[in-house]
Amino acid sequence: MALAMSNFGQDVNLFFIEDSVLQLVKRQTPDTIQHKAYHKTFAALGFYDIDNIYVCQQSLLERNLEVTDLLIPVTLIESDQLTALISESAQVMVF
Repeated sequence: MALAMSNFGQDVNLFFIEDSVLQLVKRQTPDTIQHKAYHKTFAALGFYDIDNIYVCQQSLLERNLEVTDLLIPVTLIESDQLTALISESAQVMVF
């Protein structure tokens, strides 16, 4: 969805909170449990000019993860920053 919206000239911000941060973890093997390897598409985000990728720092801490455990560069944000950034968005889609 993010790639499609970017193709139509929309500014896209991605927010990873709670368990969604697990999608960004390096060395995943989803094929072993017959799931799609979505993490492979994250490297393409830069080609689509999707540079605003935010991760909730609290969500990482709760899952014993650090930013170095993630596949792509992200911007760490606190919960209050997350709320502010989302409230500034014209459209919000939750997956």
